[in-house]
Amino acid sequence: MLPRDWQLAVLDIKDCFFQIPLHPEDAPRFAFSVPTINREAPMKRYHWKVLPQGLKSSPFICQQYVASLLSPVRAKRKDAIILHYMDDLLVCAPNDSILQHTLDLVVKVLTSAGFQLQEDKVQRMPPWKYLGLQIAAKTIVPQKLEIECNPKTLADLHSLCGSLNWVRPWLGLTNEDLDPLFNLLKGERELVSPRVLTPEAKTAIEKVQKALSERQAHRCEPNIPFQFIVLGKLPHLHGLIFQWIEEQRDSLLIIEWVFLSHQRSKTITEPQELIAQLIRKARVRLCELAGCDFTCIHLPVKLSKEGRNSPKRLTKEMFEHLLQSNASLQLSLDSYRGQISVHAPSHKLLNEEFHLIPREKRSRRPLKALTVFTDASGASHKSVMTWRNPQTQRWEADVEFVEGSPQVAELAAVVRAFEKFSEPINLVTDSAYVAGVVSRAEQAVLKEIDNEHLFRLLSKLIYLISHREHPFYVMHVRSHTDLPGEIAEGNRQADSLAAPVEKARLPDIFQQAKLSHQQYHQNVPGLIRQFQLTRSQARAIVATCPNCQDLDTNNRDETLLLASLGPSGVGGLFYHLFLC
Repeated sequence: MLPRDWQLAVLDIKDCFFQIPLHPEDAPRFAFSVPTINREAPMKRYHWKVLPQGLKSSPFICQQYVASLLSPVRAKRKDAIILHYMDDLLVCAPNDSILQHTLDLVVKVLTSAGFQLQEDKVQRMPPWKYLGLQIAAKTIVPQKLEIECNPKTLADLHSLCGSLNWVRPWLGLTNEDLDPLFNLLKGERELVSPRVLTPEAKTAIEKVQKALSERQAHRCEPNIPFQFIVLGKLPHLHGLIFQWIEEQRDSLLIIEWVFLSHQRSKTITEPQELIAQLIRKARVRLCELAGCDFTCIHLPVKLSKEGRNSPKRLTKEMFEHLLQSNASLQLSLDSYRGQISVHAPSHKLLNEEFHLIPREKRSRRPLKALTVFTDASGASHKSVMTWRNPQTQRWEADVEFVEGSPQVAELAAVVRAFEKFSEPINLVTDSAYVAGVVSRAEQAVLKEIDNEHLFRLLSKLIYLISHREHPFYVMHVRSHTDLPGEIAEGNRQADSLAAPVEKARLPDIFQQAKLSHQQYHQNVPGLIRQFQLTRSQARAIVATCPNCQDLDTNNRDETLLLASLGPSGVGGLFYHLFLC
């Protein structure tokens, strides 16, 4: 980050790597051999006395070595800025005298260490060129970039997208602008696989060329605080680090644009999470650039209409409620001491507003409404939702066959539930995955995934929840519990409907218990407690099971205790059973 109107000088170290000496004790470790022609003689052995350029750690060593030389100069001239990357150096100072004095110190330190400067590459007049940027007295733009307007292969397209990704922070090229080009990277994996530009991709390249010729970033004003604003429309939010000078004709100083990753890490991301990611990324970036935090963060949110009397803009009270109910926003604003504004400064570039719902449809507490239970089975591929009819108090169900994992099948049941019931509902599921997806789906941004069926289900779920008028509550419960009450009963109803045909619910409780024991091998007390059987019925089921021993429950514990205390181990157990 360079202050406006400060004087600059750019230096270049000649053969920087080869002028860094190795320690005499370490030099033999950098040995290599040179073979003779036709192996006429043994190979000649050499070792490096200076830092070899091809070594993996050579760039790091070079950076550290030059930094150690410049550290005393930085400490002595705190009123100047010294930037360096490998063999490129930039010195920035408020006036010519300080610049010249700092330059003399830098040159003296480098030459005394054995470095040579390339005199023909010393830059003292604007525009200065440094690390791919062209720096003027007040502005910064990328150096002339050759745009491949018609990439033919995946390698060509990837190179183009990589270059555009590098210049984005200074030109403000959004994910929405570059999406058509990024999408062409998908498909065949071979580097030479052909690529043909779509009309949308050609339009994107035209936008890039226009931005290269018209847009620019600015050098900062040292005495003006930094601000940040969130811009764009869902799902393509971005941000801008800027300064605001009222006295100027154009008050906006663009420092750097901030973008989120094109490929999101999570399948479903809430809008609040996107805002939090932008704020967190911008704060980290400003700390790297200037070592400070923002004095103001602007969130120009326009509210989606909920009614005739609903406000159009985010109020302070609404934002406080949003902050209290969202952990991501809380973490992104941790230790932040500046202001948060719901208004944007008056400027044509800052007029973009993103929509946000003022109140989420998902209730944090159970509703006094219809309760719908969902379940699915990977064995039967059944997708089930069931509910108790409020008028008849009888259980009703909707069962479909859905291919895929149990989570996908249960997600399909949830989608059908939101399609069928537009009124307030309580949704109970035994899938933690489905419960988490439903709780985050409102107005969420969906990542592209390879599973087309799952992508369609998630898209439909997000649409249905985002366009609901009435609230809903989602609850996750553990399956296969013998707890009493409506929730456990509803979950058992859904579970029995989702089970395969040979395990489906039977009218005879004794047969249900027998089938359950064949799968889970409950003991006698467990069968009595789960199915309300008599003791004789439960003992009959255990006695007829070929995998369970025909022992009376009363002396089972005594037998096992004696076996564990006997000195003969497992043999003692068989001896005791024989005596009984």
